[in-house]
Amino acid sequence: MRRSLRFVFRGKVVELNSFDPNLTLLEWLREERRATGTKEGCNEGDCGACTVALARLRDGRLHLQPVNACILLLGQIDGAELITIEDLSEGGVLHPIQQAMIEHHGSQCGFCTPGIVMSLFVAYHEAERPLTRTAFDDVLSGNLCRCTGYRPIADAAMSAIRGAIDDAFAADSAARQFRLEALQEGSDILIGHEARFFASPATLESLLDIALRHPDATLLAGGTDVGLWVTKKLSDLNKIIWLGRVRGLGGIEETETALKIGAMVTHDAAMPALAALDPDLETLMRRFGSRQVRASGTVGGNLANGSPIGDLAPALIALGATIELRKGGLMRSMPLESFFLSYGKQAREAGEIVTGISIPKLKEGMAFRAFKISKRFDEDISAVMGAFRFTLDQGTIAEARLAYGGMAGVPARARATEAALAGVALDDPHAWTAALKHLEEDFSPISDMRASADYRRKVARAILGKALLEVAGGAASTRIIAREGVVHAS
Repeated sequence: MRRSLRFVFRGKVVELNSFDPNLTLLEWLREERRATGTKEGCNEGDCGACTVALARLRDGRLHLQPVNACILLLGQIDGAELITIEDLSEGGVLHPIQQAMIEHHGSQCGFCTPGIVMSLFVAYHEAERPLTRTAFDDVLSGNLCRCTGYRPIADAAMSAIRGAIDDAFAADSAARQFRLEALQEGSDILIGHEARFFASPATLESLLDIALRHPDATLLAGGTDVGLWVTKKLSDLNKIIWLGRVRGLGGIEETETALKIGAMVTHDAAMPALAALDPDLETLMRRFGSRQVRASGTVGGNLANGSPIGDLAPALIALGATIELRKGGLMRSMPLESFFLSYGKQAREAGEIVTGISIPKLKEGMAFRAFKISKRFDEDISAVMGAFRFTLDQGTIAEARLAYGGMAGVPARARATEAALAGVALDDPHAWTAALKHLEEDFSPISDMRASADYRRKVARAILGKALLEVAGGAASTRIIAREGVVHAS
């Protein structure tokens, strides 16, 4: 058992034997280290002003990721190297990204600039070269700027991210990797005492043991939701069990018939495997959240928090996924839709852990569509999310699995509409129209700040009709991004 948190910061190993379990990385930087270049903006992982970079070992090499320091708990950076805006220049010489921002007038008030530079710094090391405008839009989807517009920032990024990687971090990569390798060991971590602690088990057995002994503890995955409990709800979490170091929860396994994703696989890591199942899943994951959110958030955490507006759950329900859970030596699985009982309540017992998700692959004769409707295209919460799988037999819908988010207190299937679509011919739009009316039986949505109930009803019907039109062979010119990834001029 290790009783300290260890990470690399500015070339040295930081070892902390005591800290509050709720302490965020941003608070530690600004208040304890006076590293005030990293800004606090929204404090909910939305604006990107707090963006820093974490370097971790992956597949034998250093891998950089941008993270929102405002909602990342300090304990989550164990074994990583922390890089902030103050660390980029060396000997009075600016980093190529910083120099390009000056030359292209990419900063005005400057408040958002540190976070923007850090996101571009990660892209400088990780993005394909040369950086395109489309790739830039994804890189900066989690950084908001109210002053400049993004054109000069894009110009700076595309001018700097081309050619060879040439900065102090690349030159020192061997030494940096050596420092991180020295921190990697398999001990469980417990900082605090029985009544108040931050724990980071290293094995599944240790995780199951501590979860059984402390069923009241908060299970922390990526922190993109729990972090807001701390910063927005002002929750004081006495016991936190972080799953980020547990061996065996971060794997992706593909069989002939299914894709199995471990609970701690991040959205970034899951994206290629999900995209291989269907093009709409690639678009969905691209819009799932910012690079910062996708780097931290996990598949298991997204499902376990039971959000009625989570994007991933409806898509996986439509595909027929099952969720896998474990409590001590007992293992069980259930259809994903059965996991969500009511708003804020899931079929997970105290001390039980979500270990993974199994997703059936599409078979011959199946068609899948998914549509996310939100006010902002990038990094926004859905007003309505719809995902649909159709099993077709000689031009007839033999079976329909229809799942929605944002239409009820939980992600749910539209069972009455599914039944009404069974046996409907794809070349009979009048039969579709009659079947779509059954959505009124399936859902009674509410009005809130994102959408009115009436809007949700109309959109739910419209996107299902659109899916049927596409599957029947109609045009998809109203899509912002086509299934092939081509942006429509319209």
